[in-house]
Amino acid sequence: MEIKKTIYIILTMFLGLLLSFLAHAGIETWYIDNLLKQGVVPKANSLTPHCFLPLVLQIILSLLGLIGGYFLGKFWWRIIYVEKKRKPLIFKSRS
Repeated sequence: MEIKKTIYIILTMFLGLLLSFLAHAGIETWYIDNLLKQGVVPKANSLTPHCFLPLVLQIILSLLGLIGGYFLGKFWWRIIYVEKKRKPLIFKSRS
């Protein structure tokens, strides 16, 4: 059961990381749009030439996604497997 829990937590951390990438894309789109409206040409970072957000913000978003995924996984593990508060999936045939 411990391996199942570990895999569950790792997968929710991966989900959190994917969601942080979506947040990053949204923030970067908003940031570039605002710069262009002000008449400023966006300039990419030297360390990450494909991204216009500061490196610190990129790292913070990724860490928030991983940490948030960890706590989300622990929360839902407790709800589903420890407290068993989920409704069972029952498929009834229509005979």
